[in-house]
Amino acid sequence: MPLEVRVRFAPSPTGPLHIGGLRTAMYNYLFACQNNGAFVLRVEDTDRNRFVSGAEEYIQEALAWCGLTPDEGPEQGGPFGPYRQSERGDIYAKHIKVLLEKGRAYYAFDSADSLDRHRKDHEVKGKTFVYNWHNRLKLENSLSLDSTEVERRLSAGAPYVVRFKMFELNEEAEEYVVHDQIRGQIKTELRLLDDKILFKSDGMPTYHFANVVDDHLMEISHVIRGEEWLPSLPLHFRLYEAFGWTPPVFAHLPLILKPSGKGKLSKRDGDKLGFPVFPLEWKLTGASGYREQGYLPGAVTNFLAFLGWNPGTEEEFFDLKDLITSFDLARVHKAGARFDPDKNRWFNQQHIQKLPVDDWVKYCEKVLLDKNVSFDKKTLPQISALIQDRVVLTADIWEEIKVFFKAPEAYDEKSVKKVWKENTSDVMLSVCGVFEGGVFTEADDIKRALVGVAEEHQIGLGGVMAPLRLCLVGSLKGPDLMMLIKLIGTNTAAERIRHALASL
Repeated sequence: MPLEVRVRFAPSPTGPLHIGGLRTAMYNYLFACQNNGAFVLRVEDTDRNRFVSGAEEYIQEALAWCGLTPDEGPEQGGPFGPYRQSERGDIYAKHIKVLLEKGRAYYAFDSADSLDRHRKDHEVKGKTFVYNWHNRLKLENSLSLDSTEVERRLSAGAPYVVRFKMFELNEEAEEYVVHDQIRGQIKTELRLLDDKILFKSDGMPTYHFANVVDDHLMEISHVIRGEEWLPSLPLHFRLYEAFGWTPPVFAHLPLILKPSGKGKLSKRDGDKLGFPVFPLEWKLTGASGYREQGYLPGAVTNFLAFLGWNPGTEEEFFDLKDLITSFDLARVHKAGARFDPDKNRWFNQQHIQKLPVDDWVKYCEKVLLDKNVSFDKKTLPQISALIQDRVVLTADIWEEIKVFFKAPEAYDEKSVKKVWKENTSDVMLSVCGVFEGGVFTEADDIKRALVGVAEEHQIGLGGVMAPLRLCLVGSLKGPDLMMLIKLIGTNTAAERIRHALASL
């Protein structure tokens, strides 16, 4: 019988969700969807010193914006709750007792000062202090102390942590080998593996312990997470062995690299180069998000998909439904993926261009309403269509659409020098006369009239069109000129021309 797929995204609410975390969530979501499995959201909030109010809500909102809806989670509920680790304290206490009783974990009473002395002593000798099989019997713990002393200290309320007995003294292997779905066999030298703390002195479980217990109890089949957790893999496998549980399939995703390709992408890179590293604005610091900068959620999931995966074809445009069909964990690569802000903008432009007309009109309508601009609902679809290919980010809509509703307030100096000749004012006055003296309902009629003006002044059509665009738009860029004139009306166009003549 095939394994039922259950995956989880397990962020810590210590701040805004990084774009790399969003990619991890998306890969888990895609894998769950294509295998008819469950996508679980679990909030790992046991580190109360780093807990940030509002971070969990931010994570939920970011996932919802991208369409990555959990099947189970703190808001959705489910059969394996609670889904916040801070609400699972009794579960962890029960399971730490199991390891203590089996002799796979032990109480450690070493003070911070004592451990610091050991570290410094090792440094003097050119060594690195590692709390493990090599020296655990020389330190203050329930393995080195007699049982009476251990009970006395526990009864007296002496501070302690619970450490995991990673390996026994008699284990002679030099390497510990584990398997990763993406990277294959991973070998680690035993002497480098320490007896990690499983329970802290404040009575809270560490990430590693809670993570393994929860993954088992929530029946997680595949753990798909970032490369930064690779060093923890031997410990997690060893914990599964200690409990006698079957581990899930592990797959560690490649790093997202800086645009230079050197080093992991950080918030500083975004601040320095002017792009967000968060899906949504983080209001506590004002850090910008992709949503606020004008990216469509489909574009964000599209460019994130390519940061570590490729479909094996030349196709680059994928909406979320396409990704569910095409995504393959076997095509996730090991090497880090370079973040390309310019390519991300291109992805967004492609998604805008492929938006259905009705959806695109809604984006434009919202911008006009926010600007308190009145508009005709009958002509707005035409106006929206004229600018759709020109918009890269939805934040650019106003700059592109305002020419249909407002006369330019300034005129580009370079454009003026380029197209404004000695007789240009006379030519524009002739255009005014034509516009004010006739009725034009079609773009072709307007063009024929302008051809007539060009012939009258014995100049090429470009000698009319370029300065006319400058008068109407303020620069030599903009939408189709004939359609612009048709939609704003020839009388409004004439008013703009006269205003330009007075200004220029």
